[in-house]
Amino acid sequence: MAKYLLLKHYRGAPAAVNDVPMEQWTPEEVAAHIQFMRDFADRLERSGEFVDGQALSPEGTFVRYDGEGRPPVTDGPFAETKDLIAGWMVIDVDGYERALELAGELSAAPGAGGKPIHEWLELRPFLTEPPTITE
Repeated sequence: MAKYLLLKHYRGAPAAVNDVPMEQWTPEEVAAHIQFMRDFADRLERSGEFVDGQALSPEGTFVRYDGEGRPPVTDGPFAETKDLIAGWMVIDVDGYERALELAGELSAAPGAGGKPIHEWLELRPFLTEPPTITE
């Protein structure tokens, strides 16, 4: 089995076919989208391919260590994940082809007008072992 991360983006990915921001959807459209996501996760849980998934709030803060005894530094002049990542799902599947198949299905979640979003999802494999460092 191989684990993959499916990332849903607010921005940063190519535009979806049904590119209407969620804040412009009706409550019924939002509910249908969320139900699709739940049904998708439930089906993968039954097949043993679902590991975890979460929607993320658009709020967030970058934080970094700034030295012993100093408060952490927050934010900066860079794109932040709160601006980019809307949510994620981790799957554990037989291989890359199955991961592609599931990402394609997830891309069809309904959006505005009840039509599939056809959104771009980022598919990233988990590292199975640390990279080897050679001199």
